[in-house]
Amino acid sequence: MPEGHSVHRIARQFSANFVGTAPEVSSPQGRFVEGAAELDGRKMLDARAVGKQMFLEFEGDLWLRIHLGIYGAWDFSGEVRVDPSIQIHGQTPGHSKLGQTGEHVGSGTKGSDALRERTLAAVDAPLDSLGEDSVTSIGAPRRTRVRMAEADKEGDLLEAFPPEPVGAVRVRLLNETVCADLRGPTACEVLTPAEVDRVIQRLGPDPANADGPEERERFVERAGKKKTAIGLVLMDQAVVAGIGNVYRAEMLFRAELDPHTPANTLDRTVLEALWDDWAHLLEIGITVGQMITIDGLVGDAYQKALVDRDERHWVYKLEGTPCKRCGANIKLEEMGNRKLYWCPGCQT
Repeated sequence: MPEGHSVHRIARQFSANFVGTAPEVSSPQGRFVEGAAELDGRKMLDARAVGKQMFLEFEGDLWLRIHLGIYGAWDFSGEVRVDPSIQIHGQTPGHSKLGQTGEHVGSGTKGSDALRERTLAAVDAPLDSLGEDSVTSIGAPRRTRVRMAEADKEGDLLEAFPPEPVGAVRVRLLNETVCADLRGPTACEVLTPAEVDRVIQRLGPDPANADGPEERERFVERAGKKKTAIGLVLMDQAVVAGIGNVYRAEMLFRAELDPHTPANTLDRTVLEALWDDWAHLLEIGITVGQMITIDGLVGDAYQKALVDRDERHWVYKLEGTPCKRCGANIKLEEMGNRKLYWCPGCQT
């Protein structure tokens, strides 16, 4: 399931490519025809993410709420522009290659403080085989998306704009330069502002949206009242928004916490540190596009982490292998119907 960093990247892509335009909205699949008709031709005013959910605001007090769930994904095509805060495949923001010419955008370049335009060919060549760092195809793991969409060869997508819908496209947003296709979401609905507020009120705080210490305090208060295991509490979207299976496992390892520890027995300082670490990791994930959870990687080690998931995580998907820190074998168990990876040597 896409975690919070992916949804924030999607929202930033919509801000870069659709906010301020009045896109055509359609439902090639046919399951969102009425909702698409309500939004078609209305100017998009805002794009925001809260945890694993995204909200697109349109004129006329209408919002499109999207929850990708396990299989959902957005695919962008056309003259895709990228928010300056987003790093492309390990390159420094503001200094990424344009197209296939090797040109760079840097200080002093016209528009360097604005959005950087990239062709689809330039941005859709992720370093990682799982495609985590793609800015044109964001959501469920790439292999799942390809199966669901029965995608044609990538070159076919570049021959015509807009491309023909491929697979079960729930909703398509199209303006003069960019096309965004959504497949496989858990939720895709049009809401009023009051309905959006109710959804957001049910969600826990999101560090990427925090303007001050209040959100941190809200997490500490909610988590501190839970008698359940901290490994379950971190996955509770009503306590803290955006954490999924990967970040849960890695955060607990980094904090040297036994996942089974009741949350209400943890000292306040421990909960505060968890929030701060989530804010730190989330910022990295949004910028880089990959869930890099090992700090201090530089040079070849950092490049390996961009390419190989095992090189950027401490415990996730590493069951049965020696812990990189203490040498104990990483354990795998079920917790809350999800796989939990942890180190019995470090997390005691």
